[in-house]
Amino acid sequence: MHSLQQLYKIYLQHTNVITDSRKVEPGCLFFALKGENFNGNKFAAQAIENGAAYAIIDEADFQQGEQYILVEDVLSTLQKLARHHRQQFPIPVIAITGSNGKTTTKELISAVLSSHYKAHCTKGNFNNHIGVPLTLLAMPPGTEVAVIEMGANHKNEIDLLCRIAEPTHGLITNIGSAHLEGFGSIDGVKEAKSELYHYLASHKGVAFINQDEDFLTELAKGIKWKIFYKKGESPLSDRLPFEVQLISDTPFVKIAFASHKGKYISVNSHLIGAYNFNNIMTAAVLGTYFKVPGQKVKAAIEKYVPANNRSQLLYIGTNTFILDAYNANPTSMGNALSHFSKIAGNKKIAILGAMRELGKYSEGEHRKVLRQALQYGFEKIITVCEEFEVGINDRKIIHFKNAQQLKKWFKKQNFNNAHFLIKGSRSVGLEILMEP
Repeated sequence: MHSLQQLYKIYLQHTNVITDSRKVEPGCLFFALKGENFNGNKFAAQAIENGAAYAIIDEADFQQGEQYILVEDVLSTLQKLARHHRQQFPIPVIAITGSNGKTTTKELISAVLSSHYKAHCTKGNFNNHIGVPLTLLAMPPGTEVAVIEMGANHKNEIDLLCRIAEPTHGLITNIGSAHLEGFGSIDGVKEAKSELYHYLASHKGVAFINQDEDFLTELAKGIKWKIFYKKGESPLSDRLPFEVQLISDTPFVKIAFASHKGKYISVNSHLIGAYNFNNIMTAAVLGTYFKVPGQKVKAAIEKYVPANNRSQLLYIGTNTFILDAYNANPTSMGNALSHFSKIAGNKKIAILGAMRELGKYSEGEHRKVLRQALQYGFEKIITVCEEFEVGINDRKIIHFKNAQQLKKWFKKQNFNNAHFLIKGSRSVGLEILMEP
């Protein structure tokens, strides 16, 4: 068995870490992970054949030579190696978790910090017990600050990720009704997300706390080092908490904040809706805290254009689409509907896909969303998937079993000068409406 130090020396010679045998590249390290329906050990030989320098395995039957490194548990070894690599960097490591807005906030903070520092950030949504180690192991020499997104749908997962990434700073975007199936209740969500606060409290870390969000100030009582911020009308105030001004949110969010040198800076973002204000505010606050020049903060936020089906504003013909189909839970769905109701236009159509991972709360939460949508008086409410079959009948509601069925119907319609909100969980696949 190799020691962690021995394995780390090998890693330093082969820093490209791969866990999918189909993506093996010459000279990489292949970690043979296991899942419910696969065993990476079975693909170790194929990985070596395809050019991997070494295969890390945990079943001796698959060891065929010096290029096979046998360990007790591949996943645990990956996580320990990642933590050891992170420990070689005496730098700020910022952890981000929360029910909504994690990825957008992470990308905005990354853009801001990268404008002034050599920053290393989570790519995509690599935010779980495998993604976080892979993110850390991809951190190159010379990195000055790291931004690590942490996702969870069960208790103790954030705690594990904190013990791997060892954050020095952290923030919770918000506490909402997400992953209720795994967390059990909103109290379960609070308990799970606050594992980040507990870690920071016990390791003398700094927490950034949005005072406008429910529960966060209370949950952070045990933390000594806290930076508070909120929406306010006095961004130039030299008193804490930091205040960031919301100038406009239709269609795009415009804010103002004070740079770390006290200059008034206004920012015109490409993000829509008041629900994105907090994400932008947080990025501005962290940029100010880490002394990024105000004009660089402004430029970074203004250059950021959402992608990957997150809050995208699209114009096709005479119609306008808000495509926000990467994720959905009761909180984000409610925010999206509220914003959509404020947009000018007579012909507004909400296309709503199911919200997943709600467990016993699913029927009640889908019923609430439908009632909220009906109250706003949209011309049509189109629902997709069986979760929305909750016994509410209204002439405005059109229901489809899946996104493919919806698309067939949609292509036959002749919509003009209409506004569409497309919102649903990623697994529903509503983005196919945007495909030819």
